[in-house]
Amino acid sequence: MKIAAKQFALYGFHDTKISAIVKEANVTQPTFYLYFKSKDAIFQELIDLFKAKLHTRVEQSRLTSGIETGGLLERIANNIALIFQLFQENEQVARIGFFLSEDAIEIKEQMAKQIEENLAVEVENGYFHSNIDLSIVASAIVGVLGHLTLTKLWTGLKTPDELSKEVTRLFLYGLIREN
Repeated sequence: MKIAAKQFALYGFHDTKISAIVKEANVTQPTFYLYFKSKDAIFQELIDLFKAKLHTRVEQSRLTSGIETGGLLERIANNIALIFQLFQENEQVARIGFFLSEDAIEIKEQMAKQIEENLAVEVENGYFHSNIDLSIVASAIVGVLGHLTLTKLWTGLKTPDELSKEVTRLFLYGLIREN
């Protein structure tokens, strides 16, 4: 699976050949076909694996009730760091699922919907004000996470923790200078 993910991430779906996957994996094509029906099947399995992991991370990021305001920034930053860590630890699969696959737009839309649902609960719990369109916030978060993953995380310019702290401060406090 790792070798297939690497090949798909490097060459895209259409230019990845099963012969290249099996050669690098040091297996035969018949062995490959014992596990996967086709190139489509392994590609889809990689996407499904990524979707499941991402869904779990976003689900786990929902803030529970009763968190003190003083610990909110750190808690949110830790949750965002876990998402960046998922992208870092699974770079090839994340490239496929979040950027290269035909499902990428749907995956991002599902992630935004899940974040919006989390935010709605968090508004009810009194963490955030209610006079903002949560779907816009959720879409913005997905966009920021994707862009920063490509430009800062995967280039090695920032760590998941550094990125999550910046993103959290931006979304919670904006750009206005404190007096």
